[in-house]
Amino acid sequence: MEMINRYIYAVTQKLPQAQRKDIAEELRGLIEDMLDERAGSGEITDNDVEAVLLELGSPRKLADQYRGTKRYLIGPEIFDSYILVLKIVLIITAFVIGINFIIQAILNPVAILDHFIELIVGIVTGIPTAFGWTTFGFAIPEMAGAYKFKELSLESEWRPKDLPPVPDEKRQIKRGEAIAGIVFYAIFIVILAFSSEYFGVWRFSDEFTGVVPFLNEQTYGTYLLFIILIFGFGIIKECLKLVFGKWTYKLATYTLIVNLISLIAILFMISGPAFWNPNFMMELVEAGFLTTGSETYNIISKVWEQSTFWLLILLLAGLIWDVADGFIRARKK
Repeated sequence: MEMINRYIYAVTQKLPQAQRKDIAEELRGLIEDMLDERAGSGEITDNDVEAVLLELGSPRKLADQYRGTKRYLIGPEIFDSYILVLKIVLIITAFVIGINFIIQAILNPVAILDHFIELIVGIVTGIPTAFGWTTFGFAIPEMAGAYKFKELSLESEWRPKDLPPVPDEKRQIKRGEAIAGIVFYAIFIVILAFSSEYFGVWRFSDEFTGVVPFLNEQTYGTYLLFIILIFGFGIIKECLKLVFGKWTYKLATYTLIVNLISLIAILFMISGPAFWNPNFMMELVEAGFLTTGSETYNIISKVWEQSTFWLLILLLAGLIWDVADGFIRARKK
């Protein structure tokens, strides 16, 4: 029956991922046995089902009994996902920092000592940053009561009819989708925080001779906090998706708020002339890539001048689509 499915879903969604299938089967068998005992040889009615579920108790309390543990900063129902994501993020962060060191050592072996010091600094600062943002991202929905807002009425005098329906597959958020988003943001935090000097046009003759940077190296440090916050909020957004597991209006609203904050920070950061390299075109000419006044120079100059505008358009379109998709999928029943 539908009510039984909803009850089992409500219980198992509060348990670690690895236990859900077995406990769902065990709980379904228990409910069927209790119904057979209650109805005897007669037909099972909705009243019988409701009475049995009331006897079992609220989904949250029953889940606590199966789990046998109390709540922490990161609740047991999301702890497995948290550990999985944390491992992935830490491994990716360490991998990117290590690759950055190898590339720097190959391109400029003379400064190997400086690169090694940067490696140590990257590990000391990058790993705790990745750990902190990931933990913060999972702790926020826990503290905000992402699991409680639908269950307040179930804690005392709850009724089986109040159980939320099993969500439509189109509303559900795949774990891989959210985890991929978290990894994406973590990689960009590491790259832009520790390897921004390589973000530009690379120069080679017989060997690597340097980079014509896209960013203004003189002012980049002042914007670094904004960059970390922007991608950090992205990690929080993906953690919320992973925690909720399905699109709801509440999740879509959170996504809207996070995207608005990120967009405002991005607008403030990249719209200013001090963010981009003011001598980019001149340095391309000095590096021998372009000749002043040539057709190629004029084309690239126009592209460079309009790059901020089109970057903002792409970002705006992506953030709007992310929010719109969330609200559309939240409407599905």
